[in-house]
Amino acid sequence: MNVSDILFYFLSALAIGSAILVVISRSPIYSVLWLIVTFFAISGHYIMMNAQFLGIVNLIVYAGAIMVLFLFVIMLINLNTDAKPQKGKWLRLAGTVAGGCLLLVLVAALKNTEVKGMGVQVGTGDIGLINQLGKALFTEYVVPFEISSILFLSAMVGAVVIGKK
Repeated sequence: MNVSDILFYFLSALAIGSAILVVISRSPIYSVLWLIVTFFAISGHYIMMNAQFLGIVNLIVYAGAIMVLFLFVIMLINLNTDAKPQKGKWLRLAGTVAGGCLLLVLVAALKNTEVKGMGVQVGTGDIGLINQLGKALFTEYVVPFEISSILFLSAMVGAVVIGKK
């Protein structure tokens, strides 16, 4: 077992553990903070797969901008435990039954799957590098790229027009 295997298993355990803590945390602030930890672990996986651009963009956009926005929104709406509606025991029972059914479906779907060659391939190839992404965007996908840029520009103009009123 080499260092990349240990790092892969550490990042996987960190991502799964923090994702579970996102769901079971009682405070929405702690849920957002655990979600940031999950994004960091996923970015580590991207970097290990030689997709450095995707990993850095994931950190900047998701763990940076969107999570800060979530934190501000949660802090501004001031979620008090007094104002929280109390859930009845029937709703908890329905949630438990639904979760059990989901687990049953997942186990049944994965029962006959066969895992072959699950070795971790770290840093092989150059498919995730920025120069390959740039070549693909400006040669093969230039028309959809330009259409999406026009769509984003019109969305920004629309936001400014709506915000001015």
